[in-house]
Amino acid sequence: MASLNRVVMGPASRKMIQSLGPKGLDVAEISGHWGQMFSFRSYEIYRYPAFDICEGPVLGDDGRPKKFDLVLANQVWEHLDRPYAATRNVRRMLKKGGHFWLAVPFYIPFHAAPNDCSRWSARGLKNLLVECGFDAAEIQAEQWGNRHVARRNLEQPWPPDHLPDQDDLSNDPAMPICAWALARKT
Repeated sequence: MASLNRVVMGPASRKMIQSLGPKGLDVAEISGHWGQMFSFRSYEIYRYPAFDICEGPVLGDDGRPKKFDLVLANQVWEHLDRPYAATRNVRRMLKKGGHFWLAVPFYIPFHAAPNDCSRWSARGLKNLLVECGFDAAEIQAEQWGNRHVARRNLEQPWPPDHLPDQDDLSNDPAMPICAWALARKT
């Protein structure tokens, strides 16, 4: 079953990535494997603790930041001690015109893996991206959630599975559960 917290974010995010033409993209994913569902030209995963995006960008054999068309970060940024440094490092890894997609929780339980540090709404993600050098006009940020899902997030075990015949998937802008954004480096 799908996680209730990701049931709306997943399809909306896949649509964002599909609009970029995945078959022509060289992609890096920071800790995770969400991007494995796409047919990218190339796809590399960099996992913590072997790679810490807070410490610097992925480096190529020449010691310079390795360049990608797209960097993915799914449910990672809330765990980072220094998300602003990490976001600036991702920007350094992008080719001109490249994209950074990230998804984060907003209203969910504390989940240290190994840390749990931050929460962002769609506006907060856009602010983070702008402060790290992305042009505001080149950022698409969305959020989704409602009080029903917020109550379900108090259940154990967590995260709750999506129950299609019972779960309200309407969006209440005043009760975000998760947020995601796609930013383009100009």
